[in-house]
Amino acid sequence: MAEGTVTLPVMSQTRDKVGEIQVPARVVGGPVREHLLHAMVRSQLASRRAGTAATKTKGFVSGGGKKPWKQKGTGRARAGSIRSPLWAGGGTIFGPQPRDYSYRLPKGARRAALRDALASRHAAGTLLVVESLTLAEAKTKRMVECLRGLGLEGATVLIVLAAADEAVERAAHNLPGVKVLLARGLNVYDVLAHANLLVTRAALEELARRLGDAA
Repeated sequence: MAEGTVTLPVMSQTRDKVGEIQVPARVVGGPVREHLLHAMVRSQLASRRAGTAATKTKGFVSGGGKKPWKQKGTGRARAGSIRSPLWAGGGTIFGPQPRDYSYRLPKGARRAALRDALASRHAAGTLLVVESLTLAEAKTKRMVECLRGLGLEGATVLIVLAAADEAVERAAHNLPGVKVLLARGLNVYDVLAHANLLVTRAALEELARRLGDAA
């Protein structure tokens, strides 16, 4: 397990270095365990499944209350209902029924997976920390200008804020490949779904407090 701290440069919105921040090495220092990331992504996707697929069994198909013919003497096979799964229009055997597909990994595994996701972006050199992220107005063109100044125009970017900012959220809403999340809602799937991770200093400090302990 990584120990000590990692020093990351803090940039302005024009990508000029304005300072540094130290975070526990365990938060961004790896190692990156792909099997853990895979398990976490599968868990998140399973939780998003609607689970509403359903088929009608014999008991739910309408009709068929009367026995088609008597049990013996007709020369035909025995039949108790025209809604038998053996008949056209009958019920379905072992078809899908509404169910909950969600499952949760242990808390320690979830936190470890998020650390590994952050470490993967740090190792790739696509983790960018900015002092703050503010826009003059909540317009898409302002966000485009901001991303251009950071060298991220046209890239997939996950923006992580410490507190809600309506201007930033609205400005990024119509940009494909750009998503805004709060630090408390950061998750493995979204980190891995975006090539670049843009984090404010305050958001990174919050993540370091949450993920930096030994638990």
